[in-house]
Amino acid sequence: MSDSAAPVGPSLHLSVVIDRPWRRVYEYVSDPRNLPRWAAGLAGSEVQREVSQWSMSSPMGRVLVSFVPENELGVVDHTVTLPTGESVLNPLRVLTLTEESCEVVFTLRRGSMSEAEFDEDAAAVRADLETLKGICEQG
Repeated sequence: MSDSAAPVGPSLHLSVVIDRPWRRVYEYVSDPRNLPRWAAGLAGSEVQREVSQWSMSSPMGRVLVSFVPENELGVVDHTVTLPTGESVLNPLRVLTLTEESCEVVFTLRRGSMSEAEFDEDAAAVRADLETLKGICEQG
């Protein structure tokens, strides 16, 4: 299924190819302090370290974000705890394509979202991935 097709199941895989080595992209993506630069829902937010999590502002209010430990597999899964206390796991991978390019894959989970909300969220993730691509390919 292409990422432009209507979602059929509980999740949708969205991706972008970035013309930079996977390790370089991984280091950027896995640093929570960079999230406000490429994730529009956190744009302009001040990122603060809170013991084992990071806190930042979002349109929904203050959120907590915790990442999996650094790894050699390109896994950048992170859990976002919303102001309501609900936690959402966001699977994210940086995959090697060639020595000089990689693919970033974000798995968007439907959860309790309506189809319209899911489509809106998917569009936002696509835009965030394009922003990430632009940032990474500039440097």
